Amino acid sequence: MKQLKDIPLSILDLAPIQRGGTPADAFRRTLDLAQHAEQWGYHRYWLAEHHGMPGIASAATAVVIGYVAAGTSRIRVGSGGIMLSNHAPLVIAEQFGTLESMYPGRIDLGLGRAPGSNQLTARALRRSLDSRGEEFPEQLVELRSYLQARDDGMSTPRVRAVPGDGLDIPIWLLGSSDFSAQLAAHLGLPFAFAGQFSPAHMQSALSLYRQLFRPSKVLDKPYAMIGVNAIAADTTEQAHILSTTQQQMHVSLIRGMPDTMPPPVACMDGLWSPLEQASVEATLHASIIGDPATVKEQLQAFVATTQADELIINTMIYDHAARLRSCEIIAQAWRS
Repeated sequence: MKQLKDIPLSILDLAPIQRGGTPADAFRRTLDLAQHAEQWGYHRYWLAEHHGMPGIASAATAVVIGYVAAGTSRIRVGSGGIMLSNHAPLVIAEQFGTLESMYPGRIDLGLGRAPGSNQLTARALRRSLDSRGEEFPEQLVELRSYLQARDDGMSTPRVRAVPGDGLDIPIWLLGSSDFSAQLAAHLGLPFAFAGQFSPAHMQSALSLYRQLFRPSKVLDKPYAMIGVNAIAADTTEQAHILSTTQQQMHVSLIRGMPDTMPPPVACMDGLWSPLEQASVEATLHASIIGDPATVKEQLQAFVATTQADELIINTMIYDHAARLRSCEIIAQAWRS
């Protein structure tokens, strides 16, 4: 059985904006968490692309990655992920080529095919919704071609990513269903599954990825990183209270009224309907919540069940000091 200390532990961050706060506040908290995560031994710090969400400040994901990388020195920093359907592949190659040139050996490029927004916002980003994500494999081929080493003696004019051309930037495929699992397996790429919001599809996607995996120049065997919500506190009661922030945010999403990050409440009674409660609990049912001993036990069980090669935790906590403490507890549990 895999032991926690034997696999890497990473953090996924959406740069959450507190109720009454600003994106500037969110970025300062993000950098502070990343700096602490580096000290505590976390392996990666990934930012996620979302658009038009009042509670999420990481829309310009490459910019925030650069900010975090500049304020840290060792931890890998990357995207979890960039939604490739929103961008021209050349632009992403140039952005991440720039990041890799500035912070060599520390940048990851995680890619997803979802819009990370509603349809109106997606149209504003892309100008067209005709493809609806079906072009993702072709966009991926194009993007990878820009990052491959080229023969400068070629006389035929061609499009080049500068910076980007010839740089060794690890590419990950992200997914919450079977599609990206199969594509990552076919291409021999590492796969990151969004267990933090799609636990129902987790085992089937991981099984497909491992069964269909083809060795490549990138990997000789499958490598799966799994996302999970994790909230720790000095007592289990405190941890469950802290978790109500994320529950409230999901209720807002269900109602089509996304909001900034609310403070926790002692009890969710009266804040959601029975149907909303059932939906939120289904989405978040894989979450790890508790005191240090409980969290360690749940983390070990999660790794045993999923056979994860790496875990990336999402910790949506309103109070910054409590969020830091949560990540510290989890790091201590991981290494003990």
